[in-house]
Amino acid sequence: MRQTVAMRLCAALAIMALAIAGGVYMATPKASAATGGVTGYATQNGGTTGGAGGQTVRATTGTAIHAALCSRASSSTPIIIEVEGTINHGNTSKVSGGSCNTADDKIELKQISNVTLVGVGRGALFDQLGIHVREANNIIIQNVTVRNVKKSGSPTSNGGDAIGMEMDVRNVWVDHVTLEASGGESEGYDGLFDLKNNTRYVTLSYSILRNSGRGGLVGSSESDLSNGFITYHHNLYENIDSRVPLLRGGIAHVYNNSFVNIRMSGINSRAGARARVDNNHFKDSKDVLGTFYTSAAGYWQVSGNTFDNVTWSSRSGDNNPAGPNPQSNTSVNIPYSYSLDRADCVPNIVRQTAGANKGLQVSDGACSPQTPAPTDPPPGPTPPSGNNLSIGAGSDGSSKASGTSYGDVRDGDMNSYWSPNGSTGSISIKWGSATTVSRINIREAAGSVGTIGSWRVINHDTGAVLTSGSGAGVITFPQTSLRKITFEIISASGTPRVAEYETYAG
Repeated sequence: MRQTVAMRLCAALAIMALAIAGGVYMATPKASAATGGVTGYATQNGGTTGGAGGQTVRATTGTAIHAALCSRASSSTPIIIEVEGTINHGNTSKVSGGSCNTADDKIELKQISNVTLVGVGRGALFDQLGIHVREANNIIIQNVTVRNVKKSGSPTSNGGDAIGMEMDVRNVWVDHVTLEASGGESEGYDGLFDLKNNTRYVTLSYSILRNSGRGGLVGSSESDLSNGFITYHHNLYENIDSRVPLLRGGIAHVYNNSFVNIRMSGINSRAGARARVDNNHFKDSKDVLGTFYTSAAGYWQVSGNTFDNVTWSSRSGDNNPAGPNPQSNTSVNIPYSYSLDRADCVPNIVRQTAGANKGLQVSDGACSPQTPAPTDPPPGPTPPSGNNLSIGAGSDGSSKASGTSYGDVRDGDMNSYWSPNGSTGSISIKWGSATTVSRINIREAAGSVGTIGSWRVINHDTGAVLTSGSGAGVITFPQTSLRKITFEIISASGTPRVAEYETYAG
């Protein structure tokens, strides 16, 4: 048991080892993701809250995202991962741990629960790297762009899906994302948003899907009928050949979406699927609703849709378009509340609100955009402010590795560092007279070969333990007047590198 805990602590501190390298840092000053309210079928089956109530971390690499997942106490410990910058193959590696199951070639949300992945700041771009959700539940993916994910050619990722879910997935909300490719299957791309093998209670909202051969599917084959309860609303589907979406079995609610230049076929309900299609706007497209490429019929309930310059093929063989005058052939009861925008204003409201980096705006149900109230949990400790009391102070420690110095932790230089002679040891900041301290910040150096696990902060004057925990970063404790404060590393993976040991009065 002790070994397992130590492994998890080491994984937790992998986050902080990446901090100085631009990977990830913890305890952001405020929760900057205004997630608003989850909508659609993701509200059912107990609802979807993602990482609400958990720790908030910031990641700027794919490895850091994986490290954040692997740092948790368990695979279900809530966490909000704020992502900023470009995530690609070059900065995404597998991270191991008891609370995760990750891979090199994709962002892997596998065998986990209670996670929010949200783009912040200047935006989050997953470049040629897909997001894979597998055997997972209660997941939120918000405000990110995923582009040019390939299943053939180079580099490949996630089977060619921008976002793919499969194998016993429950309660996922994907919101304000942009998913795009640069061609179809012949160019190496697959689906933008695919759900397979027992995936249920999913909402895709206020998102852009464009420039692809395939928009997405529910069910990988005519025998994969275990999926369903999917909501698609206020999305823009643009310049796509087909599958917007393809539905095999199950129930889908498709409302207030804007479809532009759908070239071959649109909402493809087949193999017993039942779709409720309300107040959508279809423009400059072909065969936007029906059962296509199969004799296994699907069904639809339609109302309030607008068809602007839509052409329809004749019914023949395996192609059965619903138009030119679509009529309902089933009835679908919706168990949640929702507001419908008029179809005529859908293109405008979707253009204003859908996609990443749009301020997470939503429609008010009357064709006007609004910014939802934040629903994130209270943030953790804020980064320290004021003067770093370590500058100009003294320092010593229990041991130092060759080529490192105690003074390197108080020189303001992230390129120099102290390491113990081994994986454990202590480092102290000291003053000539009593100094009040209530907060420290342990910053690990870029490229650290080891990461800090468990630690204690000690009032060296009295020997009293001020606080204990695991992981580098900001550490708070009651205000204490002392002449020397010691940070003692109890466990670590490899030899840690402490670049800065900052101390603050408040």
